[in-house]
Amino acid sequence: MASFAQFIQEHVLDPNTLSGAICYAVVFAVAAWGLGWLLKSIVFRAMERDRRGLVDRTAAPFIVQLLRVLIYVFALLLYAQLIPGLRGIGTALLAGASVVTIVLGLAAQNTLGNLISGMSLLMYRPFQVGDRIQVNAPTGLETGIVEVITLGYTVLRVADNRRVVVPNSVMANQVTVNLTTADRRIMLSVPIRIAYAADLEKAREVLLQLARQHPSVREVVGCPLTMLGESSVTLTVQAWCVEAGVTKQVEYDLFEQAKKRFQAEGIEIPFPSHNLLIKSTPPS
Repeated sequence: MASFAQFIQEHVLDPNTLSGAICYAVVFAVAAWGLGWLLKSIVFRAMERDRRGLVDRTAAPFIVQLLRVLIYVFALLLYAQLIPGLRGIGTALLAGASVVTIVLGLAAQNTLGNLISGMSLLMYRPFQVGDRIQVNAPTGLETGIVEVITLGYTVLRVADNRRVVVPNSVMANQVTVNLTTADRRIMLSVPIRIAYAADLEKAREVLLQLARQHPSVREVVGCPLTMLGESSVTLTVQAWCVEAGVTKQVEYDLFEQAKKRFQAEGIEIPFPSHNLLIKSTPPS
């Protein structure tokens, strides 16, 4: 029993031995992971139970991730001070600290840029978690709800349930349209072409009626003539929709309903491919 205790004392608990260094590495790693997990659990449990909005849902995940990184860095520094061999390596590298700093800075400039940009987003608050925003992505203009702002990326959930992941540096340097306001209405403009020979007032009346009847339209503003083309004129339906998420569906509905009503009313529609007219006679 005494020999076992002596073995533990001389080998396992001695940071000068290889077995001791490995043992302390495991202890520090587990302790850092456990502390980070505990911190994350406490914060996210507080967010789930918060009903009064006391916990900032935009800042909390970001700060938790930042604190977890600091915990790991602090644990690594303590471990390096405890192990004599690592202390010697640290002293040797201190002479070239400036060169190492420059090399690491160049290698991690994108990561550090995203981290600093994330802090800027957290400080200036152009948007928060839960806001609906519009951003430019390789797939075009994307509209989505901000799910989380991490140390490096902002994650959006768009209408078709895709996740758009945007680097924080891009978010901080591009124009972002925040569609979340006290008034969630959004203006929709739907351009619809008719032939020069068509009855302009009749077509306008039909389009205004269709817009007023749509359940997602809160208020119809008007239907002005907005363009004179080579073979057609364009009437643009302008209306307030209840929110940004329904605008595309309202636009598709108005296109389809206008096409059917125009054919039923005998309003001429230009044919885009061959510059011809589709003319329908109203049912007798």
